[in-house]
Amino acid sequence: MNIENAQQAVDDWIKAHGVRYFNELTNMAQLTEEVGEVARIIARRYGEQSEKPSDKDKDLGEELADVLFVVLCLANQTGVDLQVAFDAKLALKTQRDHNRHQQNPKLKS
Repeated sequence: MNIENAQQAVDDWIKAHGVRYFNELTNMAQLTEEVGEVARIIARRYGEQSEKPSDKDKDLGEELADVLFVVLCLANQTGVDLQVAFDAKLALKTQRDHNRHQQNPKLKS
């Protein structure tokens, strides 16, 4: 599924199962909450914090999908075509960052 199809799938889901999109501020707060859940898993599973028993069953993929869902909602309700925006960003990063990262001694193993 490409990003355009994902945006359409979210819109279709909202129309079939939701009442409407939450407003942009509510979705921004929800996005922050979901990113926090991802951060908690990463900090405890891959960082130096110990993982609590209640965190061991948390699914990182599910939490990342929650983040993606809300991002797609925000894009839909603000008229952003994420496929176009992502393609442009990837082209910019490719042009701007290729040599910078290749020449960064901190990234050499």
